[in-house]
Amino acid sequence: MKMNDITVKPIAYIETDFKEKFGIPRQSGLCDTARGRIVFLPQYRTPDALRGLDGFSHLWLIFDFSLAHRDEWSPTVRPPRLGGNTRVGVFASRSPFRPNPIGLSCVKIENIEYSENDGWVINVLGADLLDNTPILDIKPYIPFSDCRPDARGGYADEKKEHSLDVIIPTEYAELLDDDRLACLRQCLSQDPRPSYQDDGRKYSMLFSDFDVHFTVEGKKLTVTEIEPLK
Repeated sequence: MKMNDITVKPIAYIETDFKEKFGIPRQSGLCDTARGRIVFLPQYRTPDALRGLDGFSHLWLIFDFSLAHRDEWSPTVRPPRLGGNTRVGVFASRSPFRPNPIGLSCVKIENIEYSENDGWVINVLGADLLDNTPILDIKPYIPFSDCRPDARGGYADEKKEHSLDVIIPTEYAELLDDDRLACLRQCLSQDPRPSYQDDGRKYSMLFSDFDVHFTVEGKKLTVTEIEPLK
């Protein structure tokens, strides 16, 4: 069988508060307060394409890891789940660095609404995507077939619970609205640092319209500054 080149083009993009890779939840749904706004490209802005979608609670997003395009690929990667030091096969991981940089995320539909500028958009929760990530396709999540309670998860079999107590001084917390503050707190509590870093180092994370600075000592993460981006 002759394998031909396949042409795939975006149908939409997603707007999120995650402006860089650092700090994004490592799986969809881990930060259930993380909002996303799916905006369709003009040629796909027809309500007919969304007919019946309001009967579903969740979606699969198939997307392009747009910042992970490379000319070459590696057969092994180092998942953060294993501390960033142990290699596994790329097909045993969800790493963005793969032969075809395609990602898959399950998100919850918050609502579907009409925007005068963008047409019909889908607002979602639990997104783990970089701002302006291209969306290649959208499919409804079907519980009876997509859920496998008896599935094995390999080295990621157990969910890692939130591990850090997050302290955000009032003067900085007041800079964010309630929804974004809750999302930031949830993301930070999951410890966005690389596994090989030591306590005491100063970190910076772009979130929404802010540069968030923090340090970690033991099980306590302290936000030391939240600086509005210019």
